[in-house]
Amino acid sequence: MRKPLIGVTCCRREFDAAPGHFVGEKYIRGATDGADALGVLIPALGAGDLDDLLLSLDGVIVTGSPSNVEPRLYNGPASAPGTLHDPHRDATTLPLIRRAVQLGVPLLGICRGHQELNVAFGGTLFQRVHEVPGRMDHREPSDVSYDEKYAYTAHTVSFPEGSMLHRLNGGAEAWVNSLHWQAVDKVGEGLAVDAVAPDGTIEALRVVNAPAFAYSVQWHPEYKVLENPLSLALFREFGAAARARQAKTTSRAA
Repeated sequence: MRKPLIGVTCCRREFDAAPGHFVGEKYIRGATDGADALGVLIPALGAGDLDDLLLSLDGVIVTGSPSNVEPRLYNGPASAPGTLHDPHRDATTLPLIRRAVQLGVPLLGICRGHQELNVAFGGTLFQRVHEVPGRMDHREPSDVSYDEKYAYTAHTVSFPEGSMLHRLNGGAEAWVNSLHWQAVDKVGEGLAVDAVAPDGTIEALRVVNAPAFAYSVQWHPEYKVLENPLSLALFREFGAAARARQAKTTSRAA
């Protein structure tokens, strides 16, 4: 049997004034190395025919991004001047997330993907969580190298007993490289909180009644996934769900 096929969402950016589609290699490595699967890119071209796309995939990774979800999509206040947005990505990922969960395609959201999962299910976001009274500054450190940025363990997160992350971690607390401006505010309908930072910021969500793996984390487990036991365990769990999906669809086609 072939390796599972994992779709990895892209952002839309301009290169020499021409639109292009981009994703960091670390997310593709999460699929190939962490989930032991094949990664293929999903361009930010809008919803299109989601069923045709998702029926060809065994899983989806919704990636992080420098851009923020447009606040009009969750009835939030206008963005601060200079905030980076990607409406083409929003038009792709939000319906993609909802349909993937409906069809039972395993889904893992990371950073912006965590926030998108919440918005896709009717939740809201803090646009600048560091300005919320009582919250820590979750932004990435400035003037550091790429590796220093993603290796930075900003704070701990705690996992409810009995949750998947508690089981994968072998305990109730872990240090994570959580780097973000936006954060989950009101939790979307049908979602449950599976990790919380010391200041109360929601760091992991799951879709309660999803027919397959449907999970998101605010931190970056894809970074050097083979070197972090919790990150690798999370991607292995996602990969196992993708293989189960692949086996089910293969048996139906036989």
